[in-house]
Amino acid sequence: MQLLIKGGNLVNTEKLTIEKADVLINDGVITAISEQLPINGAEVIEAADKLVCPGLIDMHVHLREPGFEAKETIATGTRAAAMGGFTAVACMPNTNPIVDNAAVVRSILELVRAEGVVKVYPIAAITKGSKGAEITEMGDLKEAGAIALSDDGQPVSDSGVMRRGMQYAHMLGLPVISHSEDKSLAAEGAMHEGYYSTVLGLKGIPAAAEEVMVARDILLAENTGCRLHLAHISTAGSVELVRQAKRRGVKVTCEVTPHHFTLTDADVVGYNTATKVNPPLRTAADVAAVKEGLADGTIDVIATDHAPHTAEEKAVEYQYAPFGLVGLETAVGLVFTELVAPGVLTAAQAIAKLSCMPAAVLAVPGGKLAVGERADITIIDPERKEKVDPTGFASKSKNSPFVGRVLKGLPVVTMVNGKIVMKDRRLTI
Repeated sequence: MQLLIKGGNLVNTEKLTIEKADVLINDGVITAISEQLPINGAEVIEAADKLVCPGLIDMHVHLREPGFEAKETIATGTRAAAMGGFTAVACMPNTNPIVDNAAVVRSILELVRAEGVVKVYPIAAITKGSKGAEITEMGDLKEAGAIALSDDGQPVSDSGVMRRGMQYAHMLGLPVISHSEDKSLAAEGAMHEGYYSTVLGLKGIPAAAEEVMVARDILLAENTGCRLHLAHISTAGSVELVRQAKRRGVKVTCEVTPHHFTLTDADVVGYNTATKVNPPLRTAADVAAVKEGLADGTIDVIATDHAPHTAEEKAVEYQYAPFGLVGLETAVGLVFTELVAPGVLTAAQAIAKLSCMPAAVLAVPGGKLAVGERADITIIDPERKEKVDPTGFASKSKNSPFVGRVLKGLPVVTMVNGKIVMKDRRLTI
């Protein structure tokens, strides 16, 4: 079957340019890119004034299956990804059971084949049970299909264990993704430690709880040669530590979430538990530093940390609510509203941080539009507006702090291997 994407503005994530061209797809593969391609019986997708992008990749998602299917499943999570314009996601291992052995990796991939709508790359645990004591059989995990290692949700507190984990990961060519949190400093806090935690009477989490672990893991990466990726950094200090490490040539990359460049700790006023995330929402100065880090290239990737929870779990007092919010279906709108429209990033720079950069960190296919590539494509309408309404989310959970916010710049087509799975803001599967 032939598809022709007609008259769109193609985003080149290598040159960071945008040029008008048509894209011809035959049996799931891009077979031609040029101006004014003939239709020749192909099904036409009109894309005038829209951005035709490499398929977006979210490298930090919690699909919750196996074990927490009341929150999300592979079926619902991948549908939420499709609605959000993502053609692939990487799923974190803090399921039940933890993804710490080859059998669980294989079972996830089998579920993806049966029920998935977009591509899914499993991330396996660094330590058995993510308990931080004994490293996993990483070779078996890689052979089964794991593409990275992380104890996300839990830090590896023992520096010796983390060092050994990095040494083995380095030998296997796998990146380690760090959840940077010193539990003794976080001390069961519920929000950022500062003015608003005092006003609201909530126990705070200092910026240092993140920064000391960012510093430690950068030093361990420097020591071991391991590729280190820092998940969801949120403070000005973390951004500066990464900036300095990159200048020294350390193999470190990092990501930031849309909620950490959009919201501040002031948004916790009102005790909306949808604002309770880990790391917590930080200050306006931290948000400014994060945006500066995005603009100067210190921050490589934008990832959602999509963390669904049931309504019942979140309908409790703030300090007792679980950390996390859903982000797959609002990410692109927030990127365009908060970063592209104000000029923090160009559209091409933003798309690169959502496509080719995560592909490079994870060493997975995708991230560019070229003849011969699989047709994983996202089309974005930069002028389309939509009010956030979680009742229409494809995700099983609705814990979003952006309810009622109007976002401008939305995905209108998601195509995986040449198959359209979302069109005009509706799932087609």
